[in-house]
Amino acid sequence: MSLNVSFLPLAVKDLPSCARSRKDEGWRLVQMLCVRTEKGTDLIYSFMKDDALENYTIKDVKGGMEIPSISESFLNAFVFENEAHDLFGVQVTDIAIDFAGKFYAVSQSEPMTVISPAQKEAREKAAKIAAAKAAKEAKGATGGSTPEAAKSARPARAKNAAPAANVPRPAKGGASAGKTQKEGE
Repeated sequence: MSLNVSFLPLAVKDLPSCARSRKDEGWRLVQMLCVRTEKGTDLIYSFMKDDALENYTIKDVKGGMEIPSISESFLNAFVFENEAHDLFGVQVTDIAIDFAGKFYAVSQSEPMTVISPAQKEAREKAAKIAAAKAAKEAKGATGGSTPEAAKSARPARAKNAAPAANVPRPAKGGASAGKTQKEGE
């Protein structure tokens, strides 16, 4: 027996009707899982019937976004939905058996949304690289006429070159003398 697997996008508003139609057609809820991404949390609902496995994905769920429970159609969904709430901070509404944040005894709120210092550093590095690449592409598209390009095109002043005229500098005797002198005095 081979398994026919499919992944389909799903809008939040269509979740309850999708669950009802799967239930009415004899499908069973296999799982609901959460995946943390850069843009939020993806929710994947998996339904199975005979040799078919359909996975419906709600992408980029952000904090505070409400997700309707499907426990009215599939009572076993309460386990997955409470887990999504406790571990990922997903706000699932109207769960048939709602543990109200006490399904797991976790030491901190939403532990699956925490990233390690190494992950944070890698994300920041990737963002800097992407920004530098975008700036380079923009510079190439404008022929280098950006203010940053003009600034970098100016010759740098030599370390031992005299300062510009009318710029105060310490008088003979050092800064402790409390006097300044202008160039040429």
